[in-house]
Amino acid sequence: MLCACLCLIVLAAGLPADAKAAVKPRMVDMLITSNMQNVLLYARLVDCFRADMDSAILAGVPAVFTIYVDVYQERPYRWDTKIATKEIRRTIKYDNLKKTFSITTNGNSQPVLFTDFQSAQKAMSDMNGISVVPLSRLTKNNHYYAQVHVKIDKIRLPFYMEYVFVFVSYWDFETPTYKIRFSY
Repeated sequence: MLCACLCLIVLAAGLPADAKAAVKPRMVDMLITSNMQNVLLYARLVDCFRADMDSAILAGVPAVFTIYVDVYQERPYRWDTKIATKEIRRTIKYDNLKKTFSITTNGNSQPVLFTDFQSAQKAMSDMNGISVVPLSRLTKNNHYYAQVHVKIDKIRLPFYMEYVFVFVSYWDFETPTYKIRFSY
């Protein structure tokens, strides 16, 4: 009886107090398509903003989402060939004086500004038309796949401020790797 009670206590202590804390970020509504020049990725990231992360962003701490995409050509009876690798970094930062949220993406020098937090969160989590690989790198009548995952990076604060803002260390999490097949 004592052993059963101890097991229940250990199991209860291991469960998160908040149901939202147990939810892991994931990608949904994934689609691979193309335009005249590139293969494009469309997806949406859900459950990526947590309450402690929201309050830190509103305090001015930037958050970085890194999207990793690897494109492979399927080859029967041999190892698949890696065609392309892409890393896209998106950063959200709140300017408390101007009351605006800015989102910057590597490769784009001009930040996109938002006045409300919900719109900025939606822009951070939507992946609309990300160029994955140029069509010129693909061969017609072949099968390919893209492996995609997103990592919410741990923020490095200056002057050992991470010891003051302990909650920032919990941001370092990522989605599972998703495999999306397509043909050209």
